[in-house]
Amino acid sequence: MEAASLRTPSFKEDTYFISHLKNSERKALKELKDKLMSTHGPDPMWGIPLLGNADERADVILLKFLRARDFRVQDSLNMLLKCLAWRKDFGADVILEEDLGFKELEGAVAYMHGFDREGHPVCYNAYGVFKDKEMYEKIFGDDEKLKKFLRWRVQVLERGIKLLHFKPGGVNSIIQVTDLKNMPKRELRVASNHILSLFQDNYPEMVARKIFINVPWYFSLLYSMFSPLLTQRTKSKFVISKEGNAAETLYKFIRPEDVPVQYGGLSRPSDVLSGPPKPASEFTVKGGEKVNIQIEGIEGGATITWDIVVGGWELEYSAEFIPNAEGTYTIAVEKPRRMAANEEAIHNSFAATEAGKLVLSVDNSASRRRKVAAYRYVVRKSAAVS
Repeated sequence: MEAASLRTPSFKEDTYFISHLKNSERKALKELKDKLMSTHGPDPMWGIPLLGNADERADVILLKFLRARDFRVQDSLNMLLKCLAWRKDFGADVILEEDLGFKELEGAVAYMHGFDREGHPVCYNAYGVFKDKEMYEKIFGDDEKLKKFLRWRVQVLERGIKLLHFKPGGVNSIIQVTDLKNMPKRELRVASNHILSLFQDNYPEMVARKIFINVPWYFSLLYSMFSPLLTQRTKSKFVISKEGNAAETLYKFIRPEDVPVQYGGLSRPSDVLSGPPKPASEFTVKGGEKVNIQIEGIEGGATITWDIVVGGWELEYSAEFIPNAEGTYTIAVEKPRRMAANEEAIHNSFAATEAGKLVLSVDNSASRRRKVAAYRYVVRKSAAVS
């Protein structure tokens, strides 16, 4: 797949196996434990005791702080103690139980949704709604509102951390996807700085990759503004994708059935209630190419339901049913129509009265650009008549 991003991440996630550490790193871990025991009580973090019985989960947490400070033990200890104090003062351990009253932001501004190809929970962020001045004032109008928003944003992150394993070789970090479309950069500067600072100080090594999508031309200015707040290790996790390449970029890291429909995937919020998503088949549509997907072996009386999406559509789509019997007519299930770039996945069904096959067509003849795509289907046979 051709790269859609402006920057390739150089970050390699740690496994947290003690046997994989250098001698100096193992020594630093032991030294950090000793210093922590002599300076602090038995406070846990994310419900995991940091001291006492040998607990590999505690080692994972301590190694996160050590890595964030390049294994400088005293710096790591200072960071850890400040984080423990902040969590106590902020009430981070009980925040999941709170109703902070941001129902209109749930599933729109910051939310956990699905997992990437390696099992990391994915957190999506989109601040375009704050381009509306009334919405901006409602959420960020004064210091108290800003504090409440930051508390809600921490709550979203804590939900993601709740899904982590904290075990060597396990899933120990999340994926952050940030949609920069319509983001009011000037107005959100204060809130963004608070979020970056708060997360970097208190959630070290909790993000495996940061994917920026729908990146506008002025992103370089925005990036230069945030860059001084970020460590080199954090910057190495960045993937930056231009506008129009969201699906192509996300498919590299997240399966289409887990990518939200608004970003060229097949996942709708209601799907979460139906259990694990049905896997999708991926394909590419070359520039100037027409692709026909044939779903054969459909029996009379069966109902076929399908989903299909092409990242950044801008092509023609149609569906037809072709009966097996000679002399019968092809049925236009969905007449050919132009799909706009921002249209979500197609979801449709067809009840076959006779045996045949369904053909889904995507015609990219008018474009030179290759596009990623995905589809899935299920055929339900008719109930036997007694």
